[in-house]
Amino acid sequence: MATVIRLARYGAKKRPYYHVVVTDSRNARNSGNILAVVGKYDPMQAKDSEKRVILNIDDIKSWMAKGARASDRVYKFLVHAGLVAAKPIPVQTKKNQPSEKTQQKIKDKEAKLAKIAEEKAAAEAAAKAAAEAPTEAAPAAEEAPAEAVAE
Repeated sequence: MATVIRLARYGAKKRPYYHVVVTDSRNARNSGNILAVVGKYDPMQAKDSEKRVILNIDDIKSWMAKGARASDRVYKFLVHAGLVAAKPIPVQTKKNQPSEKTQQKIKDKEAKLAKIAEEKAAAEAAAKAAAEAPTEAAPAAEEAPAEAVAE
């Protein structure tokens, strides 16, 4: 028999209250064919409240030793209680990234923009150097004809 530790819903309409139960995995959620109640969960309590999740740790350990598996929500409770290790987070698939062709186009565009920026910077530096050079060369040129006229 495959046993599972999961939540069984109790409480009123719009006021949920859950029991953490051990049952056969083939049974319905609230079938009543439960083997043991090993805790309680009240989602109406504040998240930091101690009354939100109450677990009977000894019973849970014994049932897990017998082969019972926890549902996803109960597994999170057990991780928070420190009974089991957290499941590893799967590596994100590459479906969220653009295709290789699009990535190549983006790289080419960035390279082209970088080349244009370099050329612009070089042109500005050359223009700045050219603007400074004539001002220094102009006085020397003006002095030469003045000396020739004086002789």
